[in-house]
Amino acid sequence: MAAFATAEACDSNAELISNGDLRALHPIFKMYGQRRCFSGPIVTLKVFEDNVLVRNQLETKGEGGVLVIDGGGSMRCALVGGNLGQLAQNNGWSGIVVNGCVRDVDEINDCDVGVRALGSNPLKSTKKGHGEKNVPIHIGGTLIRDGEWLYADSDGILISKTELSV
Repeated sequence: MAAFATAEACDSNAELISNGDLRALHPIFKMYGQRRCFSGPIVTLKVFEDNVLVRNQLETKGEGGVLVIDGGGSMRCALVGGNLGQLAQNNGWSGIVVNGCVRDVDEINDCDVGVRALGSNPLKSTKKGHGEKNVPIHIGGTLIRDGEWLYADSDGILISKTELSV
């Protein structure tokens, strides 16, 4: 995956960009985890200050997928911490994108998974199990659907309706 470059993908897919099949998220995310480049099919979650569904999803086999979490942009608590980063690594997830916060940053940075989040906050989330899975979400200035593809590197994050040839 290291050979993939989001900038090159944008340059070589102008038609997909113009028709909306390839979109770039706004550059609002900070990078965590050992993987600077990651990609895979998207699984979406919509939660607010509650990470029960996040844990439930990361306990499943990731098979190279990317979990994209719409946490409502809340900066009041973390939705992903070191234990969940390790769980993602162990279960074969390629990456996690959080429209919200992470915690245990040093632990996440030791995990072989790519993580993008708005920032960090040491407070943990609630544990009520509220939220939705596999639903369209809107983060980073774009609509993201379950099953689309995410590509991330040091330049940014792209969302594609289909898998791109890399």
